[in-house]
Amino acid sequence: MLDKSWKFKQWHVNCFILLKRSIHSLRANKKKDTMENLHKIMETLSGWVWGPYMLVLIVGTGVFLTFRLLFWQFRMLPLAFKQVFGKHEHAKSHDGDISHFASLMTALSATIGTGNIAGVATACVLGGPGAVFWMWMTALFGMATKYGEGVLAVKYRVKNENGEMNGGPMYYIERGLKWKWLAIIFAFFGTVASFGIGSSVQSNTVALAVENSLGIETWMTGIVITAFSALVVLGGIKSISTASSYIVPIMAVGYVTGGLIIILNNLELVIPALKMIFTYAFTGEAAVGGAIGAAIRYGVARGVFSNEAGMGSAPIAAAAAKTDHPARQGLVSMTGTFIDTIIVCSITGIVLVMGFIVAGNSFGDQTGAVLTISVFDKLLPGFGGWVVTFGIIFFAYSTILGWSYYGEKCCTYLFGEKYVLIYRLIYIASVFIGTIATLDLVWLFADTFNGLMAVPNLIALLLLSGVIAKESKDFIAKRKSGELY
Repeated sequence: MLDKSWKFKQWHVNCFILLKRSIHSLRANKKKDTMENLHKIMETLSGWVWGPYMLVLIVGTGVFLTFRLLFWQFRMLPLAFKQVFGKHEHAKSHDGDISHFASLMTALSATIGTGNIAGVATACVLGGPGAVFWMWMTALFGMATKYGEGVLAVKYRVKNENGEMNGGPMYYIERGLKWKWLAIIFAFFGTVASFGIGSSVQSNTVALAVENSLGIETWMTGIVITAFSALVVLGGIKSISTASSYIVPIMAVGYVTGGLIIILNNLELVIPALKMIFTYAFTGEAAVGGAIGAAIRYGVARGVFSNEAGMGSAPIAAAAAKTDHPARQGLVSMTGTFIDTIIVCSITGIVLVMGFIVAGNSFGDQTGAVLTISVFDKLLPGFGGWVVTFGIIFFAYSTILGWSYYGEKCCTYLFGEKYVLIYRLIYIASVFIGTIATLDLVWLFADTFNGLMAVPNLIALLLLSGVIAKESKDFIAKRKSGELY
């Protein structure tokens, strides 16, 4: 009797366990289905945001401003570099928080990132070597866009309660267009994007690069990079700009030098590589589907992703600059696009095409940062791969610093200065989370919101183009009269 009773109880227990497992399984499957559906939705939305209409809008704005300003970015480029690297005796007396050089380095810290390494490789794989040419075209017109952003950022900036400058698209949309609602939308998109493309995605890239190269676990890297991020981010714009002024030149020069060594060691490949870039740009050879459209699409998309011209992020840093005229800072801002794409991305692109030729006109089955590391290591054995690895680490770290300032200014626009510390702490936490999390979905969210930032900004640039042209004429006139140096 006891035996039967025990068997009956055991049967109940087994049934309960089976039922529990079934419920857990159903919940897990439901959760999996939900995540898969969400992933598909975000993929669709991201594809729409970064589709042909967005690319036409971004490039079209650059083309429009180029003609509106009579090719200003080409005429004034020598003066622009003089503003960045020259000495200015009276600059310290001008309104602003940081120097022209520091503002550019802060902007470049966020701009020069994994897009210069992984983004260029992806463009070359999907669009063929010709994609590099279209990246150059995007940058040349994008310089006009960056100039316009810098002008408006200074023109419409305001001082906050701490005596610091606040500026960027949300301010020139509100004060220039009088569209507070659109400014709020931009600030919201900017705040959300900062936690993705600015922090977690970048720290994840660093953690994986270190793990693959040195075998160090991601959480250990997470502790280190979070600590270093906290040391700088908690200090605000002056701390960020100081760190960027040291990190950006060193990392950019180091990476470019490594690339130039490869080019100089393989000079016989340079002319064939450049010829291939120009030829494939108009033939579409080696592009996906063999279509010229692929070269244009991916060249433009990755070019924009890399230099951020039109995204609305860089003018937030530009607004903090000490300057005597909006146009002067506009000139400084546009050099960022030149340095990012025409110099840094070109090094990556030319070396990749050289590797393409060596491999028998094939990139193989690799893409992204892995491809760049592989090609650099092949053309400069024992050293090339480390150039890219350390480039990824420092590029990503600098992006974390730069985007913390962008996100902070967007957040404080929405909620006020009292939330600065809260934002910084959450941002720092997201850096660590990024190193231990799987970020496929986060990448999609970040990419989407980063693209959505551009829409309000581009609308403002087009509608306020008259202001940009007026300030440019005023700058020329005052320089001729001797009022400005």
